[in-house]
Amino acid sequence: MDIYQHFRKEEQGFIDQVLSWKEQVEHSFVPKLTDFLDPREQQIIEMLIGTSIDELKLYQFGGAVQSERKRVIIAPYYEVITDGNFQLTLLEATYQDKFVTLEHRDVMGAFLSLGIIRKKLGDIYVKDGVIQIIMTNDIASYVITNLTSIKNATIKFEEKPSHSLLTNAADWVESDKTVSSLRLDAVVKEIYRISRKDATDLITKQFVKVNHRVVEDGKFTVEPGDLISVRGKGRSKLVTINGQSKKDKWRITTAMMK
Repeated sequence: MDIYQHFRKEEQGFIDQVLSWKEQVEHSFVPKLTDFLDPREQQIIEMLIGTSIDELKLYQFGGAVQSERKRVIIAPYYEVITDGNFQLTLLEATYQDKFVTLEHRDVMGAFLSLGIIRKKLGDIYVKDGVIQIIMTNDIASYVITNLTSIKNATIKFEEKPSHSLLTNAADWVESDKTVSSLRLDAVVKEIYRISRKDATDLITKQFVKVNHRVVEDGKFTVEPGDLISVRGKGRSKLVTINGQSKKDKWRITTAMMK
């Protein structure tokens, strides 16, 4: 059976990578720790390995249960895996939010300007004058030394214990919706309560991302676990697909970040 038929064409490279990791652990008996994966990548690795292989176990952690981006460990079934095995560091800085406004994208942009790849970075929290970034251990000291300003704010990051991590767990609000199809333009239209034309325009202008990647095709099929962000309108996700109605419309559960 062709394994690729169950996935998007653009996901084939990641599928090959996961299968390579699986084979590596099966032959070496050494656990494999990945960089941070987005929710869709986490879903794919669960589908390919999950609980169907008795000899291997899959572990995911991003700093907290509610973390969106997580590192994954593929390990022989007998290995004992703890949070420490994920090699995560939490950095925190404060700024005067009365004088400067910082958003998630500002912190992300400053981080990427250091020349570090996105996959080394977990969740970012920016709230009430506090910035927190989860990252892989190997880059923490470099970030502390070099990330000293964001926009007009002078920043000094310090390492903090993991229990200090803020979470966005209460920020997602779920709702049930009905859409004409699972195309991106149809789902964006319904979630953000705009016209189909406006949804199409936003996609064409590259204002829409799915799983942190710009998608320019309104016909793109959205799947459970996909994160959607629309510039100026916030973030959402497709939680589940609940089947079709008698009129062939799709019942879905979505979540919107406050």
